Amino acid sequence: MLIKRLYFIATALLAFSICSCGESYPDHPWEWDQETEEEESNPDIVSQGWTVADNFGNLPDYIHIYKSPENLAGKKAIAYIAVADMSKAKFEVLGNIAFSQEANGYGSKSIYTPSEFYESSKAPVVINGGLFFYSAGFYYSQNLVIREGQILAPNQNYYSKDWVTMWYPTLGAFCQMKDGTFQTTWTYQASDGINYCYPAPADNDINKDPLQAPSSTFPNGAKALEATTGIGGVTVLLRAGEIKNTYVEEMLDISAASNQPRTAIGITTDKKMIIFVCEGRNMTEGVAGLTTANVAKVMKDLGCTEALNLDGGGSSCMLVNGKETIKGSDGKQRKVLTAVGIK
Repeated sequence: MLIKRLYFIATALLAFSICSCGESYPDHPWEWDQETEEEESNPDIVSQGWTVADNFGNLPDYIHIYKSPENLAGKKAIAYIAVADMSKAKFEVLGNIAFSQEANGYGSKSIYTPSEFYESSKAPVVINGGLFFYSAGFYYSQNLVIREGQILAPNQNYYSKDWVTMWYPTLGAFCQMKDGTFQTTWTYQASDGINYCYPAPADNDINKDPLQAPSSTFPNGAKALEATTGIGGVTVLLRAGEIKNTYVEEMLDISAASNQPRTAIGITTDKKMIIFVCEGRNMTEGVAGLTTANVAKVMKDLGCTEALNLDGGGSSCMLVNGKETIKGSDGKQRKVLTAVGIK
């Protein structure tokens, strides 16, 4: 009798195992848990309607990509964010800027598409960097570039409409400091050759008389900038958890109050870097873009305490494993001087 019972149990188990391999069951059930696991890693983001974008291939387990809900800041939107755990990820500023006597400063003879930056760096996430201009055969960065503790270019330290009246604005920067923390700040390369950072911008305004040039004593709270990696932009969006949106004080024209494609970078209190890009200029019908005030609110809602607006418009681009996220407003990738990579 015992032998018969054992035979019956063994036969039943064998039948169950055979049925369990039928087409009604996934071959690899753990694959179904991947998206849930990704969502649970950033539940506050998912709760706001951002959805996991899983069509960009394999990524390190510390980097996640999300697509925006259909509306942001009350506007039709197409936007993407990369969320990277910076206890594991590495923040890099890409570009071959170097000091040249021929260039009479820090410049480069070449600019590159984000795809070219991806091919050379193989960073899983690449976005465009700061502003730049062209003059006499060289491209010059208008924004801060710091790599491996070396300042390769300072933020532009002047502004003028007519080259008669001159302003000396402090521009925004996003930096990884030597102690490993991340912060936004306003910087200026002063006449003593030192790059200073400030807890608040010089209170410049195109509708007011120019203020004195920044220095070690103006604006208040100046410190020599000590960062290992940094990228400059125009408009500090968030500082110490508060929305700033200081495009008036920073002065360079980025059409801040109009809807445009935008790129931004920020950090949360739990050391997750958030890189943001949004489409604009009706490359998709009805998607005009966002203002910098809109982006500041979005970044705050995503949990950022520090955030900086980077170059936008036709330069706005995010690649994930070399694949484009948004439609660039030039109809193709614009070549840029600098990019940011997350590895």
